[in-house]
Parts: sequence; C-alpha cells; structure tokens
Amino acid sequence: MSSSGSVLPTAARGILSSCRNPLRNTSIAPSLSTFQQVRGLKNKPKKGKEQPTKSRKGPQEFRQINLKDMPQYSLCDAMRYIRAIEVGREPTVQKYELHIRLRTKRDGPVIRNMLRFPHAVQTESRICVICPPGSKAAKEALAAGAVLVGEQEVFDAVKAGTIEFDRCLAHPDSLPALNKAALGRILGPRGLMPSAKTGTVVEDVAARVEMLRGGTVYRERDAVIRLPVGQLGFSPEQLRDNMRVTLDQIKKDASALTDRVNKEVYEVVLSSTNGPGFSLNGEFRSDASPPTSALKGM
Repeated sequence: MSSSGSVLPTAARGILSSCRNPLRNTSIAPSLSTFQQVRGLKNKPKKGKEQPTKSRKGPQEFRQINLKDMPQYSLCDAMRYIRAIEVGREPTVQKYELHIRLRTKRDGPVIRNMLRFPHAVQTESRICVICPPGSKAAKEALAAGAVLVGEQEVFDAVKAGTIEFDRCLAHPDSLPALNKAALGRILGPRGLMPSAKTGTVVEDVAARVEMLRGGTVYRERDAVIRLPVGQLGFSPEQLRDNMRVTLDQIKKDASALTDRVNKEVYEVVLSSTNGPGFSLNGEFRSDASPPTSALKGM
C-alpha cells in the first residue's frame, strides 16, 4: 500500500495537467474576429455622408457682363451727365477716365505701355530724371520740363521723404548709382522706380519727358485698363481724338500678344475723377445729345 505522501504529488500533477489542456486547445480566434469586425464598422463610411472631393479650379476667364442687359450711351450723352456731376470743380484738375474691359484669360501676359495724346492731359505732371548732373541729358531734361534732375540730390530727397514728383525716369549711365542708393523699397510701392520693362530707363530722357507730359503710362489689371484721357474742359472732339489713339494703341498691344494669349476689347466705360461710369455704345452723339459747343469748358 502506497503512502499518502506519494499519492498527493501524483494527484496534484493530474489536476494541473487537466487545467493546462483546455488552455492549450482554446482558440482566441473568435474574439479577434469580433474585434476586427467592430474595427471595420468604425472605419466604414456612413451612408449619406459625402466623401471629400478634390478642389476644382476657378474659371480660366474673367466674368463678363451681358451688355445687352445694361444701358449704354453715346460719347456726348456720357459727357453731359459727367459734367453735371462734376459741376463747380476745376476743369483742368478733374479728368475724364477711360476703363477698357478686355476679354482674356486669367493667367497670361498683361498689356502695359505708354502713349502720347494729341491733346495733352497731364499738363501738371511733375517728372524727375535721374541722370549725371551737368550732363547733356540733364540740361535737355530741364529744358523739356523736368522738375528735378540729378543723382545724389534726388537720392537724398527721396530718403528724406521729400517725393515731389509723379513720374521718375533714369538714364542708363545712372543705373549703377541708382542701384547703389537702394531706393526700391521707397519708390517701388509708389510705382516710381525706374525700370526698363516700363520704359522709364531711356537714353533720350528729354523726349520721354515731353511724352509723359502729354501722355500717360497704362497697365492692365484684372482684365481692365484704366487711364485718364482728357481734362473736364475738353470738347467732345478733343476727347474723341484721345480715345481713338488710346483704343488703337491697346489693340496693337493686344495683337502683339496673339501668339501667347488672345485679348480683345469687350467694353469701354467713360467716367471722371469723382463721377460714376457710363458704358459707351460706340456712337459720337445721339438725337437727344446737346450741341457739342455746350460740352466744352466749364
């Protein structure tokens, strides 16, 4: 007969072995499968909820208004209303302004140039010329009507905040001194920094001074070109002449860019310094227009 000491260890081993077998044979796959199903439900998109879509690009062309749905005026009629709004103001200070809307794409080259009017508009323009002092170019610029000519004198005035001019030209010989003076941060935001792209760095500064006094510089912004085309005291014939020159030049500028982008004049609007704009229909006068003699002077 075996002793109790030998029986107890044998019984204990049997109990332990019976406890291990269920643990070995039990699979945890069902619990993992359930977890994966729950996780999949969380990641599954809800019904009725729109999925994020890629952002679409905006229109490639500028929005154009249907001109058939808006009133348009002849040149004399538009001048009549504008003069009534500007009554009592100085006729040589207030200006007729032309807004030329273009049909063109958003991305692409823009039109910028300068022109000389048959009838001077900016007679009060103050022009600065940066050129070697005492040179032939400096003397010719002063004779042409420039108000400030030189190099260091101009640089000191600009750095001191004394900018008493509306246009700034530069002679190529003065470009090293101009770059050394580092005036771009001051003149650049005001649109006065001379640049070859804008035609303000020229050899014949005197001719350009005369042109700027009788003309203007224009640039396309958001498919619109805005520029003054006449004084308020101009006659309809004078204003018509300046407008013809402007439109002809802009059409030439647009045709020069045909190989890169198509541009065409879509609408012409006449306004004034303080007045609203009037869309023009291309006619000089209508049956209801006043005599042209009543639309000049003030």
